[in-house]
Amino acid sequence: MLETSGDTDPLAPEPAVLTGAFVGYARVSTKAQLLDRQIHALTEAGCIRIFADKKSGKNAEREELWKALDYLRPGDILVVPSLDRLGRSIQDLIALVTGLRKRGVGFTSLHESLDTLHRRSVRRE
Repeated sequence: MLETSGDTDPLAPEPAVLTGAFVGYARVSTKAQLLDRQIHALTEAGCIRIFADKKSGKNAEREELWKALDYLRPGDILVVPSLDRLGRSIQDLIALVTGLRKRGVGFTSLHESLDTLHRRSVRRE
């Protein structure tokens, strides 16, 4: 890891052996909204398992997100349709992605074409 003024850089890449799976996470804000488009995009991206919540992003009780994070193993890649489906704020996103990197888990957002590992890409529509 990179050292800066005695502190470690939380966004420095962690080495990962990318032999794991693409794991998807989708979320809609209300029970009346449909997950179909997000699940289709994640399936097309090659996700072998998809977790989905029907809760507001403001709600910290996103049970399926916590299940997805628990399911991920080093080398896996968490895939989301867009950044706003994962985090409630930029601080929340940074904390989640930093936690993934520390565990050797990659992260990809399909809409923003964001890939934290740049070594293995998901299939895009």
